[in-house]
Amino acid sequence: MTSPPLLAELDAATRLALEAGELLRAHLRRGLTVEHKTGADDPVTAADREASDLILRGLHAAFPEDGLLSEEAADSPARLGVERVWIVDPIDGTKEFTTGSPDFAVSIGLAVGGDPVLGVVYAPATDELFAGVVGVGVTKNGEPAGFSDRSEYVVSVSDTEFRRELHRASLPGMAPSGSIALKLARIAAGEADVTFTMSPRSEWDIAAGHALVRASGGEVRRRDGRPIRYNLARPHIEQGLLGGRLDALAWLEEELAARGLPTAHLGLTGEDPAWNVLPEGDRAALAGHPGVFVRHAGGRALALIVVGEGGTVERAEGDAFHLERLTRDVTRALGTLGAAATPTGRLD
Repeated sequence: MTSPPLLAELDAATRLALEAGELLRAHLRRGLTVEHKTGADDPVTAADREASDLILRGLHAAFPEDGLLSEEAADSPARLGVERVWIVDPIDGTKEFTTGSPDFAVSIGLAVGGDPVLGVVYAPATDELFAGVVGVGVTKNGEPAGFSDRSEYVVSVSDTEFRRELHRASLPGMAPSGSIALKLARIAAGEADVTFTMSPRSEWDIAAGHALVRASGGEVRRRDGRPIRYNLARPHIEQGLLGGRLDALAWLEEELAARGLPTAHLGLTGEDPAWNVLPEGDRAALAGHPGVFVRHAGGRALALIVVGEGGTVERAEGDAFHLERLTRDVTRALGTLGAAATPTGRLD
């Protein structure tokens, strides 16, 4: 009788997630010193870095030929030349971790050939462990788990996006929460059904959760319908995403389109479907420009930011609310921007 595929990898990732979770609980007991990367919504702590070091050391010791990618560690181009890459977020939901919310998680995913195949997501505050391998299935705290069969879908959404924007939408079934890794894990275990974001995410945010959703028979993809690939040179998904049960995904895409709920697209190029939301003159003028960022819905641009060399904003146009949301997304992606052009309400 053969062993299940990736059993040693799953055991190692599970052990390291539990060890990292205990480290995070110890930091909470001692008290935290919080820094910020790009703003109040983007905190980091010593616990992030220590948990990252613990996980990466353990993975390298167990699988020395594999690549490693973590939000809190220096990246190495060496990972691009290997088939198997571990993708780690030591604390997905650091804001929740620093504010006393239990809605944060350790996230460890394995991608093989660009596909997420294994995921472990551990919520230290509630001692919930989600683990799974594509083709094998998902467990929660060691017990088999899987999608729900409810007919009225639970839509897990960002609490930040809900507070700032989504509370005005009429989309049924919304349940706001923090960590997207934990959202995806709960969907894979049947505690919710589908999720979406308006802002971009990074590979480490979703790799483990994506693997868990796939292990339950679902999918996670970009808002424009294209697949998500992992271990890219720039490990960021440039737009919002959606994921969950396949039937719930089909329903959600129709609902988002009907309500015109927007998404950002960062680093827009002529090869992207969203390029066509730009006015014809902008498509001609911005062709080949490396710093085009747009927020769009319903086939039209709501806000546009063009960033040149050195992070200088060359153009900032569109509706004030959507321009503010897009500016936040661009700042998180690029860091502090240079002196901006005077914003205008025009986008034509």
